[in-house]
Amino acid sequence: MILKKNQSLKIATILPYKENYSIDKASAASLWVSEFYKKSKFKENNFIYGHTSSKKYLTKNYINISLKYLGSKVKSTTSEYTEKLIKDLNYKDYNIIEIHNRPQVLFKLLNKVKSRFIFYFHNDPISMKGSKSISDRLKILNSVDKIIFVSEWVKERFFLNIDKKLQTKTEIVYPSVHKQKIVKKKKNIIFVGRLNYSKGYDLFKEAIIKILNEFPNWYASSVGDEDRRTIYISHPRHKELGFIKHKDTLNLLNRSEIAVVPSRWDEPFGRTALEASSRGCATIISNRGGLKETTDNAIILKKFDAKNLYLEIKKLIKYKDKRKDIQKDGRKNIKHLINDNTKFIDQIRESCFPHLNLNYVKNKLKIFNLYNQGQKLNHRLFNISLGKKFTNGFIRNGHDVLEISDRDYLRNNKTFSLVPNKNNFQNFFIETFKNYNPDILFFGHTKNLTLETLDKIRTINKNLIISQWNEDPVMPNLEYSKKNISNINIYADFVDHNFITTHPSIIKNKVNKNNFHFFFVPVDKNIERFDVYNLRPKSDLFYAMSHGVNRAILKHGTEDDRIIFLDKLVKKIPNIKYDFYGFANKQPIWGNDFNNALINSKMGLNLSRGKPTKYYSSNRIASIMGNGLLTFVDKNVQLKDFFSKNELIFYSNIHELADKIKFYSNNDKVRKLIAKNGKKKYFRLFNETRISKFFIDISTGKNASLF
Repeated sequence: MILKKNQSLKIATILPYKENYSIDKASAASLWVSEFYKKSKFKENNFIYGHTSSKKYLTKNYINISLKYLGSKVKSTTSEYTEKLIKDLNYKDYNIIEIHNRPQVLFKLLNKVKSRFIFYFHNDPISMKGSKSISDRLKILNSVDKIIFVSEWVKERFFLNIDKKLQTKTEIVYPSVHKQKIVKKKKNIIFVGRLNYSKGYDLFKEAIIKILNEFPNWYASSVGDEDRRTIYISHPRHKELGFIKHKDTLNLLNRSEIAVVPSRWDEPFGRTALEASSRGCATIISNRGGLKETTDNAIILKKFDAKNLYLEIKKLIKYKDKRKDIQKDGRKNIKHLINDNTKFIDQIRESCFPHLNLNYVKNKLKIFNLYNQGQKLNHRLFNISLGKKFTNGFIRNGHDVLEISDRDYLRNNKTFSLVPNKNNFQNFFIETFKNYNPDILFFGHTKNLTLETLDKIRTINKNLIISQWNEDPVMPNLEYSKKNISNINIYADFVDHNFITTHPSIIKNKVNKNNFHFFFVPVDKNIERFDVYNLRPKSDLFYAMSHGVNRAILKHGTEDDRIIFLDKLVKKIPNIKYDFYGFANKQPIWGNDFNNALINSKMGLNLSRGKPTKYYSSNRIASIMGNGLLTFVDKNVQLKDFFSKNELIFYSNIHELADKIKFYSNNDKVRKLIAKNGKKKYFRLFNETRISKFFIDISTGKNASLF
């Protein structure tokens, strides 16, 4: 099925028939569907199917399926439900059918309705009919275009004993909330959920009675019900509110100081924890299922019993400042926002259709990644190779990658033929391209592809996207930059997109195209794998430079501004234990030797060649920040746009740098904290998966930003 360009998707969303899509009785899946529907760009053509006896639907697009045999022992309610669905779905000819939480409904619709299918898991797949066995889960995986899980925990359960390489058509979309205004709080402690043992209501009972007896100015509330009730709380300052409207529950969370989610059950996600934290409740959770994925600002019970729950509540009551900090952080740092995740869902929906234009990302791309793998250098550049990181990122984003190293091919295939070796490479490249037929050609730092070759492959695949990347400086007043800009310009007019590590405003008068995009040097979880702030390095300051990555040694007599700067710095800090390479006749260091030296220093200097320029940094910044060294950078690089003073140390001149190096070398506690914060932020903003996704999004015409 191919969707025409600019055609709006027509979507049917199928709820379990027991899922009550009403204002009064809405539960998790109904709330999930209704909230994302309201912000979707496809809302006008998205219709939600389900069954309820209520007339107060959550949204106007709801289609109620009446069921004659509901609860019948004679006829299957699921069969009746799906039979009526099949008739209506075929009549209305939907592009996508989204099925929530019922594998059996999916299996009944698959061969009866012609459409794309997306399946949503809101609960543990292994506990559900139709997905308990590996064969059932593989059948679902092979039958649908996408599977969406409400948490990483649910996804892990689905892939239990299944090859993780099959995850490429799956995504995680978390239940989400809107940011909330600050509301005046009351001294109230709230429990929301089923009033049963699985939800830990017995623990809440024991702890809250003790708390209320000890703190007479505090109150408590319980929201929820339970058909087979055995646990009751009897206390004059405890209110049992039963099942109330979701809106009223949220209002109660807004006004409460503390929320408790002490679930024994492996929560697939834990919506209450997210809602409570985002509304400024100091939230206490158990370490079960997906609860940890709801917020980074909850208190997690270290020991799961009533005594520890009581103690954690007591601490929040006694230490007001701590309570207020948790409330503030929870409200400010919401992990899952409706607006962001609605856009993500809409992108997933679009990805089900192979549009024949450049403005679309397919479900799974084939990427031709051409870069210098450094085989002739015995792979000593593996830890600073951006091409390798890009490949890792593309694969981790679910795409397929074929790598070619142009320089290694030319070196390894020299002949005595009259035909130039570069011509042989063009033939090799074109024939390989034909066999693989990629969606994207992604290359960096090459002059070995002719424009005729690029033109040829574009005739083979008219939908081909070509993007070029370059990590070297393009700053003013640097002779090396002139050569680099010239290299970029060979292809700049021909490719669809150019990616550089300097802000594009720096080169707007030096190149001919406006298709330039900034990217930050990525870190990779398997390459930048050390936490130096947890180690005991012997040296204070690390710096490594070379006269070109293809040279293993220094060029005799070559000196640049970095050498002059380092000479002055060393004289200002004679008592600092520095470990510099490529300096003072100490040769450059590579590969594993580089890593071994780097982790033996507390701090790293991010000094690049040339004048400090907006956003430009050599790839050493990934090595030093990514491995947990406290990092110093000139403030004129303007990295304050990404990092705060609690994550990266900025200096204005060599005098300030020297003073700060001396200060942090003698203050390990603050040094370690800033280094840890810096690594965490770096990996959040500029990891290999996120950078490569940015490349894909930009290359295929999507609006995307790294920050």
